[in-house]
Amino acid sequence: MASRLHEGKRSDPLRHVVQRMVPNHGSIGLRALICALLSICAAASIRPISDAHRSAALDLFVPSGGLFQSLEETYEALRTFQILGVGNFSDIGPATCPVIIDNLTSPASSPKDLFDAIRVNSILECQIGSQTFKDVAEKFQDLIKSTDKLMNFYYSILGLLHVKAQGVSVVLPDAEGVFYSIKALSQNDGRWQYDSNNAESSTCAAGIALEALAGVVSLADIELVQSKIGTIKHDIVKLFDSINSYDDGTLYFEEKHIDGSEYKGPLATTASVVRGASAFAAIVSEKLNIPGDKLVGIAKFLLSVGVPSSTKDLFNQIDSLSHIENNRISIPLILSLPSTVLSLTSKDQLEVEVTTVFGSAAPPLTVNLVRASSSDVKNNPILENQELQFDTEKNVHYLDILPLKIDIGKYTLEFEISLHDPENLNTYATGGHAHSLIFLTGLVKVDKSQIGIYDTDSESSASMLKLDFFKDDKISLVANHLQKLHLSFQLFTPLGNTIKPHQAFLKLRHESKVEHIFALESSSRQYKIILDFLALVEKFYYLSGRYDIELAVGDAAMENSFLHVLGYIDLDLPEPPERASRPPSLSVDPYARFGPKQEISHIFRAPETRPPKELSLAFLAFTLVPLGGFVIGARVLVDGFHFDAQTKATFISHCFLSMSILVSVQLLTLGVNLKSFPSSSVHALFSLLFHAGIAAILLLYVLFWLKLDLFTTLKVLGLIGVFLIFVGHRTLSCLASTSAGKVKTN
Repeated sequence: MASRLHEGKRSDPLRHVVQRMVPNHGSIGLRALICALLSICAAASIRPISDAHRSAALDLFVPSGGLFQSLEETYEALRTFQILGVGNFSDIGPATCPVIIDNLTSPASSPKDLFDAIRVNSILECQIGSQTFKDVAEKFQDLIKSTDKLMNFYYSILGLLHVKAQGVSVVLPDAEGVFYSIKALSQNDGRWQYDSNNAESSTCAAGIALEALAGVVSLADIELVQSKIGTIKHDIVKLFDSINSYDDGTLYFEEKHIDGSEYKGPLATTASVVRGASAFAAIVSEKLNIPGDKLVGIAKFLLSVGVPSSTKDLFNQIDSLSHIENNRISIPLILSLPSTVLSLTSKDQLEVEVTTVFGSAAPPLTVNLVRASSSDVKNNPILENQELQFDTEKNVHYLDILPLKIDIGKYTLEFEISLHDPENLNTYATGGHAHSLIFLTGLVKVDKSQIGIYDTDSESSASMLKLDFFKDDKISLVANHLQKLHLSFQLFTPLGNTIKPHQAFLKLRHESKVEHIFALESSSRQYKIILDFLALVEKFYYLSGRYDIELAVGDAAMENSFLHVLGYIDLDLPEPPERASRPPSLSVDPYARFGPKQEISHIFRAPETRPPKELSLAFLAFTLVPLGGFVIGARVLVDGFHFDAQTKATFISHCFLSMSILVSVQLLTLGVNLKSFPSSSVHALFSLLFHAGIAAILLLYVLFWLKLDLFTTLKVLGLIGVFLIFVGHRTLSCLASTSAGKVKTN
């Protein structure tokens, strides 16, 4: 699932890393920066619909000359603009209304064309006469009487609802029969079929069917039996029982249809079910038995998509969320954090917002922090049962975290929402416990940092030099291949605890620009590294001279991550042996290896000489002359004698039989060996069936090329293959027994 990083305080802790580590130090600094960014991305919180979605709608839905590519896209754009309260319809209406009128009045318009045109008109309100709407309603009603496909029911019934909204009297006479026709396509698991000939059921089709059934109830001239409506309620409950879930509590519907032409992704499938369930809930008197926690999980899934990058996904997200915002089941309340990165240095407060999916204010409620635990040690909570205060001006719930003595790091927070008025429990859904991930950042103290050169493993504090990583003081060291470099330091959090940063590297850069990077490891509450130059002479390519020493320490929780140049060391290494490896050649631009590669030129061999095209076509025509002459001659002969239909058919069959015999004689003349053909009637029958099976496979290949799909071809091929195995085995057994008899006779 995609998510967007929210701006504000979230970027502040990284500013120190970016400013200190990136310039001129791409290799180590970039690693630390990427690690910090990935960690903070993981802490992103689900947020309600915001101005980012409104900007995306204006950027994605861009008409050309007032027109979109289709009326379907026009409706999706207008509906999205209508829900978000953006866009200007004055430029779209004058160009789109003539297209709508053409579709509504054209006799060649398909049901989908009529449906798209009528629903776009419901938003633009073009100047269309009432007679046009009556004609469209008549077309929809005629289609309902003659169809058994779910999509035709959907287009017709929802189209009639839009016509009715224009003030035209629309009644569905046989509402009960239409209801039964749509219900007949339902399955036991709550899903639906698109038509009776399609054995596959679809979750997305279930949402479409529920919308159509809700329309039937609205258009019915009599009140339908409550038992029918109760059956649909039970189907909706079964459909929601099959919902999928992620580990973070978000819920979604997955399309299980295997046909690629009808497959819909989780977003489109979930949106379809939400539309159908909310539409059916709006026309029934009693509340649907759908738990509010499931609606909250679906709302979290739709919001977790962030800002979609395609028009279809954006429409599905916004339209389905608008149905969730105004449904008669339960309105989900979304708990979100404006900032998931809090600075202990700036004394930031933990702020929590509780709103609807579109950011509307929630009723009076209390937010309680049930538990806060470190992401590393989840079973040991560091904080429990803290009630958040409510700021009426900012409309947020907050908690001061500085007095709670919580150290820097990544934490999982578990919240609980309690509504003040019990009556609101029938209207709003809180979703139980909500989980969020936050980062606490602060300044890390570097202590007991020292560096030195030793001849042996024994360390003497007298020869160690103290370091200050946040000053510009530089040290200079001298060593040879028999000595070792020692570097150690300690890191402490604002509460005095040790910290293990994501990145800790030591880099030595030779004056020839050859670099060597070493990772530091923690031991005994400190970071320490010992470089034995005698063991590293081959890695250093026996290069003596000056090496710059750099230390990089970075972590997402550190506000003072650093890349510090400690100084340099003059290293005296022995002369390289004859077969020693040489240092790699350095590119002028270290990023040149990511540039375009050299173009590969290849000359294909000249094609073999072939006869002219005209000669090949002439030879083809010459080979078809006998067959053409036979057909024309037979036709002339039949017409000349004025045969009746039965005699004509008999004559033609005799001609083809004669031709077959003639071809067989020609094959024998050419030397075709038919001596091994079985003489026994039973064995000859199996041999003929075997050759007929081979011919059937060849015919199947032709049909596959012309009209059949792959799945149908494979099914038929499997059946023919089983048949061929049987008759082929019998044929080969006959040939084997015949050959064995001949050998025994000889």
